[in-house]
Amino acid sequence: MAANPFFQSWATPFELPPFGAIKTEHFGEGFERGMAEHRQEMAAIAGDSAAPTYANVIDAFERSGRLLDKVSSVFWKLASADTNDELQAIERDIAPKLAAHYAAIYMDAALFKRVDALHEKRDSLGLNDEQRRVLELIHKDFVRAGAKLTGKESQRMAEIVQRLADLSTSFGQNVLKDESTFVLPIHDKADLAGLSPSLVDSLAAAAKARGVDAPYAVTLSRSHVEPFLETSSRRDLREQVFKAFIARGANGGATDNHAIVEEIVALRAERAKLLGYDTFADYKLDDTMARTPQAVRQLLDRVWAGGRARALEERDDMQKMIEAEGANFKLAAHDWRYYAQKVRHARYDIDEARLKPYFELNAIREAAFYTANRLFGLTFEERKGLDLYHPDCVAYEVKDATGKHVALFVGDYFARPSKRSGAWMTSIRDQRKLDGDERPIILNVLNVAKPGEGQPVLLSIDEARTLFHEFGHALHGILSDVTYPRISGTSVPTDFVELPSQLYEHWLLQKDVLRKFAKHYQTGEVLPDDLLERLLAMRTFNQGFATVEYCSSAYVDMDFHALTPPAKVDSAAFERDRLDAIHMPEEIVMRHRTPHFSHVFSGDHYAAGYYSYLWSEVLDADAFSAFEETGDIFNPALAERLKTYIYSAGGRREAADAYTHFRGRLPTPEALMRKRGLQDVEG
Repeated sequence: MAANPFFQSWATPFELPPFGAIKTEHFGEGFERGMAEHRQEMAAIAGDSAAPTYANVIDAFERSGRLLDKVSSVFWKLASADTNDELQAIERDIAPKLAAHYAAIYMDAALFKRVDALHEKRDSLGLNDEQRRVLELIHKDFVRAGAKLTGKESQRMAEIVQRLADLSTSFGQNVLKDESTFVLPIHDKADLAGLSPSLVDSLAAAAKARGVDAPYAVTLSRSHVEPFLETSSRRDLREQVFKAFIARGANGGATDNHAIVEEIVALRAERAKLLGYDTFADYKLDDTMARTPQAVRQLLDRVWAGGRARALEERDDMQKMIEAEGANFKLAAHDWRYYAQKVRHARYDIDEARLKPYFELNAIREAAFYTANRLFGLTFEERKGLDLYHPDCVAYEVKDATGKHVALFVGDYFARPSKRSGAWMTSIRDQRKLDGDERPIILNVLNVAKPGEGQPVLLSIDEARTLFHEFGHALHGILSDVTYPRISGTSVPTDFVELPSQLYEHWLLQKDVLRKFAKHYQTGEVLPDDLLERLLAMRTFNQGFATVEYCSSAYVDMDFHALTPPAKVDSAAFERDRLDAIHMPEEIVMRHRTPHFSHVFSGDHYAAGYYSYLWSEVLDADAFSAFEETGDIFNPALAERLKTYIYSAGGRREAADAYTHFRGRLPTPEALMRKRGLQDVEG
C-alpha cells in the first residue's frame, strides 16, 4: 500500500488535502493512529507532575489532536458530500469509536481535575478576555460531557454516547438510501406539462446519470421536488413525488427510522437525567441564548399564531382558485405549491419560470462575493487546477483589502446520489493563531439540480437565497480572527450561529445587488424594473405556509426532547399527537417529518435546537434594520462593527454580549413579524 498521506505534511497549494492520493484504506489506519496520538497527548496533560498552568493544560489541550483532526476533516467531508458503500461502512465502524474516544477524554478524572483547578482560580491567573473565555468553555464542555460523574453513572454515560453515535449514523445513511434509490421515470413528454425548460433538461440529465430506462427522471433532490410540485400540471404525478418525499425514512424495512428515533429520544432523556437535568431540552438549552424551553415556546407560540392564521387565508385563496377552474377536489398537501404559484402569478403577474433566467448560478455567486467586498473588503479569485474531492467543486482564494491571503473558499453546488440532501457550510481547516496564523479552508455544499451539458444553471429564488445563506456561514469561518480553536469561526450556540447566514440573505433582494447581477443569462438584460418591483412586493407571499411548515418541525423537535425518562414513545403516533395539539392545518406537512429529520436525529447539533433558525431570525431582522436605519445597506461603520463583533469574533463573547456590542441593545420580535408579514394574534 502506498504511504498514507495523512502521515505526511501536505506540500500542496493552501495545504489542501491531496484528495487524489487519499484512498479509502487510508482512513482506518489514519483514525487509529490519530486517536492513539490524541490519547497520548491527553495522558501527558493529565499526568504532568507540574502544577496546572494555562500553558500546560489549556494551551496543550488546544494544541492536541492535530492528526485526528486532519483525518476527520477529510473523512466527514466525503461521508456527507461524496460517499460510497466503502465510506459508509467505515462511518458505521468509526462513529461509535470516535464517540467513545472523546467521551473517555471528557470523563477523564485526572484531566478534569487539572482543568477544574485552573477554573477555580481563573480570577487570579492574569488571563486576557479570550483566554478566560476559552477556559470557561472547556471547563463547561467537560462538565456537560459528564466529567463529574463517577462509577456506574460514568460508565453508563459512555455507553449512551457511543450508542447515540451508532444510531445517528444509521439514521443519516437510511435517509440517504431512500433519497438516492427513488426515481420517478417519465416516458411521455406530455407528462412534462407545465415544467420549465431548465427543469426538463435537469430531469433528462438525472435519467442519464442514474441509468434510468426513460428519457426523464424525477429524483428526491429538493431541487427536483420543489419545482416539480410547483409547476407540474399532472396532479397524480405531483402526489407520487410528494408522498415519496415525505416518506423518506418511513418506508418500512431496513431503512425505516422510527425505531431509531425512539431509541435516540430515550437515550437523550436518560443522558440529561444523569447530568442533573429534567429533560434533554433543559440540558441542551442551558448552553444557548434561549436558555430555557419556556423561552423557546414563547417565541414559537407568538409566531405560530400569526403564521397559522395567515396560512388558513392562503389555503382559502387557493381553494377558491381550484373552484374557479371548475375542479371539485379539496386542496391537498401535494397541491399547495402548485396553486400557490398560480395565486402568486395572478396577484403579482410573476412566476419562477420568468424569474429563473435572471438568477444564473455564477452570477448569484458573484453577487455574494460583491456583497462581501462592499461590507468587508474581501476579493475572490478563482483558483483552477487544485486537487479537490469532486470535479464539480470550484475554489476561490479570498484576500482582504490589502491583498493579504485570508482563506480558501470551495463551492460544491450540484446534487448527486452520493451527497446527502440539504445545504451546509463546513471546513477542512479552521482559523487559529495559537502557533502562527493558520488560515481556514471553508466549504459551501448545496444540492442544485445539475442541468444537461452546456446548459445554464438557473436558480429559483429559494435556491439563490440558500446560496447567500450558506455563504453567510462561510464568511463566519473565513473572517474568523481568534487565537484558540475552541472559539474559532462558527463555534457559537446554535441559536446564534444562524445570525451571520440569515442576515446575509437580506442583501440578495436589495435593488443595488439585483441590478448588478440579476441579468438574463442569454441577453444580458437587467431584471426589468417592473419585474423587480413585483419581486420585492411578493417577499411576504406564502409566508403563512413557510411559517407553519417550519414551526411545526420546531415544535415536534422540542416536544420529543421535553420527554422525561424513560421516554418510551411511538414516534409516528407522537408526531401526529403533537401536530394535533397545535391544530396543524391538514393541507401542510412539516418541513422535516420525524423519520428524515436529519438536523435533529443524524447527530445532535440541532436536537432541541431546530427553533434556532427562528431565534436567529429575530436577530437578523433587527440587525438588517440597523443598516436600513442608516440609509446605506453597506454602511462602512456598521459593517466594521458587524465584522468585529459577529463575523470575526467566533465564540469570544457570550452571544447576547456580542449582539449588544454590535447593535447597542438586544432585539425584540417585531422586526421578524414585519419581515414575515405576520400579525400578532390574540389568544
